[in-house]
Amino acid sequence: MQRWVQGLIIWTLPSSSGSAAVRPFSALIMLVGVLLASAGYGATFLFSMRVHAIGGNDINTGVALAGAALGTFVGVSLTGWVAQHVGAARMAALAALCVGAGVVSFALVEHVSSFDVVPGFLVGFGWGAFCLAAPMALAERTNDAERGLWFLRFATMQMTGIGASPAIAGFAIRFWRMPLGGVLYAIGGMCVLAAVLLELFGRLAPHVRATSATQEPASPDPWLLKVGVIARTRAVYPIVIIALGGCVFSGLMTFQMSLVQGTEAKATTFFSVYTVTVIATRWLLSRVVIKLRSETATKVLLTMMVLGSAAMFVVPFHVLFQSAAAVLLGTGYGLAYPIVQLQAVNDSVAAHRRAALTWFVAAYFVGAFGFPAVGGWVLVHGGRVALLALIAACGLAALTLAVLRDRQRAETLSANA
Repeated sequence: MQRWVQGLIIWTLPSSSGSAAVRPFSALIMLVGVLLASAGYGATFLFSMRVHAIGGNDINTGVALAGAALGTFVGVSLTGWVAQHVGAARMAALAALCVGAGVVSFALVEHVSSFDVVPGFLVGFGWGAFCLAAPMALAERTNDAERGLWFLRFATMQMTGIGASPAIAGFAIRFWRMPLGGVLYAIGGMCVLAAVLLELFGRLAPHVRATSATQEPASPDPWLLKVGVIARTRAVYPIVIIALGGCVFSGLMTFQMSLVQGTEAKATTFFSVYTVTVIATRWLLSRVVIKLRSETATKVLLTMMVLGSAAMFVVPFHVLFQSAAAVLLGTGYGLAYPIVQLQAVNDSVAAHRRAALTWFVAAYFVGAFGFPAVGGWVLVHGGRVALLALIAACGLAALTLAVLRDRQRAETLSANA
């Protein structure tokens, strides 16, 4: 354990390419807080198990997560305004508390009803606010040279918490005989600890103040009103790509237990392999990916994500294809997310970067929380193959948009030459 902590501290040290304002100790606090808060979002992949335990089906799961989708839009819409008054780091801490409240509320539900959307709304509100406020807090404390690497570190811990939460929960339920409700309570407690750590991070880490005379100030207009401006830039491509990628990710994770039903595969295996893959690829490949041309890296990684979706079709014939799907999804989607996020920021002008980041987060949640509402209906009425076909189609569409974005960039460079 001591070696692991030492390795994490070394990982947080600034690279030789520049100096970041975030000190190693502050970075460690922030990363652990992100890890624990992300476990709260990972608990949503247990909602299907909880719904089935109280007599519901996958349609009911989709309805609960549809409430989460609504909550994310409210959370994202309020984050910018609240962060101006209390600070982005404190807003992230408050959001982690809201996620924990939603997870605990879902544990308290004993019967399927229309009120199931309330816990989902709380989780969505908190997670939507967190995914916007936490990157804002990080962006405020890093310079342009280091921001891409810090986004990758942030996303590493985020993806680790998301995947490890259901994996460890499944292990605890199966081998330690813990009730699902008790597991959800424990995850809620982790979110409380995450809030404390994020608040501490905000107090310890200083801001990086912009000194460039050419830097444009952030526009005070609401992010919703900037959709036209952003749609006329290349930032629209990564925003739509992440929405489609969120569909693939949430589809395979949320309905994993239903997708492997009747086979020898176990859902916890998928969660575990996915988590290990995300950790390994981020630790081993993060600096390599940062140095690659982002357009090429995006297309390669999205191709792996599509192949991961395709591998799930073959799981009934051999259980190892489930692990292959988890590895491909963990590598492809896991590494693509921070790259596409950085593209959304860099493809927009400085005055609209906060709005572009907000739209990016909102688009992700359209896929992550909105897709299960559609996917649950398809799974119940169309079956496993129909759902997998829909998931694969979303992945192919994301890959197509990445190709189109690259082509538009090439045409723009040729016109300016």
